[in-house]
Order: sequence, then structure tokens, then C-alpha cells
Amino acid sequence: MVTAHAPIASDIETLRTALSAARSEIAKAVRGQDETILLTLIGIISGGHVLLEGPPGTGKTLLVQSLHAATGLDFARIQFTPDLMPADITGGMTLVEDETGRPRVDYQKGPIFTQLLLADEINRATPRTQSALLEAMQDGAISHNGRTEQLPQPFTVLATQNPIEMEGTYTLPEAQVDRFMLRIEVKYPSPESLAEILIATTGTEKPKLQAVLTPEQILILRALVRDMPVHSSIPLAVAKLATATQPGSPDSDAEANRILRYGISPRGAQSMLLGAKAHAFLAGRNHVAVEDLRAVMGPTVLHRLHARFEAKADPLAVTKLLNRLFDKHLGSIS
Repeated sequence: MVTAHAPIASDIETLRTALSAARSEIAKAVRGQDETILLTLIGIISGGHVLLEGPPGTGKTLLVQSLHAATGLDFARIQFTPDLMPADITGGMTLVEDETGRPRVDYQKGPIFTQLLLADEINRATPRTQSALLEAMQDGAISHNGRTEQLPQPFTVLATQNPIEMEGTYTLPEAQVDRFMLRIEVKYPSPESLAEILIATTGTEKPKLQAVLTPEQILILRALVRDMPVHSSIPLAVAKLATATQPGSPDSDAEANRILRYGISPRGAQSMLLGAKAHAFLAGRNHVAVEDLRAVMGPTVLHRLHARFEAKADPLAVTKLLNRLFDKHLGSIS
């Protein structure tokens, strides 16, 4: 079990340097996805889980593998398929032989017992199997036969997902998506970045990544992020933003009621503030600023907002509404 010790002031810059080095190491292999790398690291040092969504071939799996190489976290990968069963993730009771050679039934741990789990193409498995993973993510433990097995720490799930309109996919239920701290939209690279990728991947030289961040340091970083001071006006402003998106709330207006079916959950507001703390730390600050909240708002909140059917004609309606409400409730905070 990895444990963290309380950092002294002189350690903090060392941790920042190590985190910056990990970011640079990952970027050696994952070209043209700087924002995706940043947001993924925010999830790691916040203790949250991350959903990476994008078309095939955009580097989602490579990103997770590179994160493993740069951090030294224990790593496992589960390829989600329609025939994957819950026990293939969590483990189950298996007939084994004891020391005397006699058969007995024992619990065999599944691949989820790791520090960094890649749940590849999570929306290709059935809802029952998806639920087994997401429940373990929420609890940080696996229960079986009246016993509870704690998952290793630090523990993070990075799940990849193809766009829901692709053939052979099962849409994640809204309540399950809410358990991911961030949903990151992985986009196609720019022509310049794609040219770099082509040069780097069609030759004989492969980037060799070094582990520059340790599991113990990640646990310390998580404690530092949570301890970051926040001005007293910010939590209330985030709460008002959240309630302004909830249809029928006294704080919601006519446009929000017309566009939204569900608003930001309490878990979403928590994720936004915690993500802003991590963003501030990565930016070299020791306090949360409005720019940190704006930077993480989309990835921490948009997957929790659900538009009414009649509002879906404009795919940007929810984003525009969210930006307006952010300016209203948080724009004036200095």
C-alpha cells in the first residue's frame, strides 16, 4: 500500500517540477493533444476518474499508456466487448488447490485491482458490465461473500469511449456518466501536429518515456490540491451557477428551463471546484482564480447537463447557456 506523508514547503516546488516533467514526457508520445494531457493530469491529481471520448485513432489509448510510463503507476487494461462479464473486471470465486492439494473455493482478484486502469471502449460492453466497473469506481472497493477488498491507492480509471452514434455501442446511462469527474473530448490533431505524428510514427525511432512521477507523489499532490485555499465567494458562486442550471429552481431563468432537462448535480459542482484547484496548482498558483474555474467548467460540467429534445436542434445551445450563466455568477469575481 502506497502512503503519503505531509509535504513541507520546500517539497511543493519539487512536486510541481515532477508534475511538469510528467506532462512533458507524455507529450513526447502524444502529439498535438496538450489540453487533453493537461485535463487528464488534473483528473489524476484530483483523485477523479476520466472519460476520454473521441473517434478511433486519435491517441486515447496511447495517452493512458504514456501516463503509465511517466508515473510508474501499476497498470492494467480491460478491452470492453459485448461478451465481457462483470467477473472479468472485479474477479470472482474460483476453485483452487490449497497447500495440501485439496480443492477449495477462493476469491481471485480481477484486473481492476491496480492503480491505473484503462477501460478501453467502455461503451462496447453491456450496461450490466459497465455498472460493475462504475460501482467499484464509486466505492473504491469490491465486495464479495460478505467481505470488502479495498482497491490500491492511488486508484484512477481512465475510460475511452467512441462517439455514441458509432455502430455496436451501448450508451452509458446518465447516472453512470455523472461518476466521471471529467469528460474530455479528444479531437483530431491540427495539420501541423498530424505532420509531427506522421514523422514520429513512420520511422524507426520510438519515444522512450521515463517515470518522473511516483505513486507516493501523486497521493501527496492529491492532498495538496484539496488543501488549496479558496476565497469564500467562490463556493457560493459555483453553487449559484449549479442551481441556475436546474430547471424549476428559483435561480433558473426562462432560457435554462427551456433548454435543460437536468442541471449540474452536487457532484458536478464538487468536480468543478476540485478541478479548478488542480488547474491552479498546475499553473503555479496557490489559490483558485476565475480563470481556473472557466478552464475546467466544460470538461467537469457539460456531460452532466442534458438538453430537452426540442433544444437539441442547436448543438451549442447548452454550451452557450453555460457560458452566459458563468459570466453572470462568476464573471465579476476578482
